[in-house]
Amino acid sequence: MSETVPQTVPQTVQGYPLRAFLICMVAYTTAQMDLALFGYAVPAIRAEFELTLSEVMAIVSIAFLIGGALLLGLGWMGDRVGRLPMFQFSLLGSSVLVTLISVAPGVIVLTLLRGASIAVGGLSYPITGAIITEEMPARLRGLFMGLLQIGYPLGWALASLWSMWLLTNYGWRHLFLVGLISLPLVWVVRHYLREPPRAMAAKSVQAPAALADLWAADMRGRAATLFSAQFLFVWAYAASIFLFPSFLRDVRGLDAFNFSLLIGAGNGIGVLGYVLAAWIGEHVWTRRNTVVLWTLLGSILFQVLVWVPETFGDILLVYALMSMFFYGSAAVKFAYLAEVFPTRIRALAMTCCGSLAVVLGSAAGPYSVSLAIEAWGWHLGYALLVGVPLTLAGLLYLTLDSLPSGLEVEEIERRMSQEATT
Repeated sequence: MSETVPQTVPQTVQGYPLRAFLICMVAYTTAQMDLALFGYAVPAIRAEFELTLSEVMAIVSIAFLIGGALLLGLGWMGDRVGRLPMFQFSLLGSSVLVTLISVAPGVIVLTLLRGASIAVGGLSYPITGAIITEEMPARLRGLFMGLLQIGYPLGWALASLWSMWLLTNYGWRHLFLVGLISLPLVWVVRHYLREPPRAMAAKSVQAPAALADLWAADMRGRAATLFSAQFLFVWAYAASIFLFPSFLRDVRGLDAFNFSLLIGAGNGIGVLGYVLAAWIGEHVWTRRNTVVLWTLLGSILFQVLVWVPETFGDILLVYALMSMFFYGSAAVKFAYLAEVFPTRIRALAMTCCGSLAVVLGSAAGPYSVSLAIEAWGWHLGYALLVGVPLTLAGLLYLTLDSLPSGLEVEEIERRMSQEATT
C-alpha cells in the first residue's frame, strides 16, 4: 500500500521541525559521546586487566555481538511501540549502563555492560533518523539528516575532552561517570518532541512491521546490499577507531593526553566533511554517488595515515582529512538508508541494515584486524584489513539506485514499488 503525505507534516523547517532536529542532534551527540568513552579507555583497560591487543579486542567484539542481538528487538519496538517511548528508553538506559561500567569488577561484567550499552545507546541511530526523515520537508531532508550525523564526530570530540582530563588524573573508571550527563535529555524529549504524524498514520492503516517484510521481493535486494555495504564500512571504521589509540601509543609513541587530543581535534575538524557531504548530496550530486566518492577518498587517506606521517602535526592533518571523507560519508549514507524504506518499517529497516550491520561489523573488524596486526605487524595488518573492506563498501553502493534528492518519502516508495514490479 502506497503512503500519502499527512496534512500535519510541516512544509518549512521553521518551528517544530527545527526544534525536533536540535533535540535529536543534542541527544544523538551525547549518546555517541557515551559510547565513545570506551574507545579512549581501551589502552588503560588493557593495562589494568593485563590483556593483549587481541584479548581486549575480543571484549570489544563480544560486546558488539551482545549489543546486536538486543538491538534487533529494540528496533522492532521502534515501529510498534513508537519513536518517542523508545527514544526516552534509549537515553535513560544508555546513561545508566555507561555509568555502571565505572564499577565493573572484572572482564565479564565489563563486557556485558558494554554490550547492553551498545544496544540501548545504539537505538538512537534509527530512532533519531526516523524522526528527522518523517518531520523534515523533502527539499531539505537529506541536508538535515547529514547534519544530524555530525553528532558522531562531536560525540568523539567531547569524549576526548573528558578523556584528556579524567584518564590523566583519575583513571578510566571515573571516565564512565560522564554517562550521567545524558539523563536530563529524557525530560526534554518527553516534553518537547511528538510522535511523527507519518509514523502514526502508517501505523493506523498498515500492518505492524515484521522482519520478514525486509525480505519481500521489492525490498530484499536493497536490504541485502545496504547491510553488506554497512557491515564492510563499519568493519573498517571500528577497527580504525578502536585500534588507533593503541597505534598512536605503540607505533608513534604518544601518551594518553596527546592521543586523546589528536583524535578529538581530528574528529572536530572532520565535521567539515560531514557538512560538505550532506550539502553536495542534497544540492549538487545524488546521495549514492557522494557516498561512493567520499568512501573511496577516505580509503586512500587511511593508507596515507598508516604509512606516512610521524610527527604530531602531520598525523593530525592527515587524520582530520581522513575523517572528513572516511567518517563523513556517514552523513549521506544515513539519509539514503532512511528514505528508501517505507515509513511503517523505517525504524526496523534502519536497525537491521544500519545498526545491526554496525554492531556486527564492530564485532568482527577490531578483533580480526588485531590478529592480523599481531601476525603481520601494525602497518601491514592495519592497512590491509581496513583499507580493502572500506574500498569494497564504497563500490557496493554503485549497485544501488541513484535517486534524485528532494523527493517526498512517499514518492520514493512509489518509485521503488514501480521498479520492483517492472
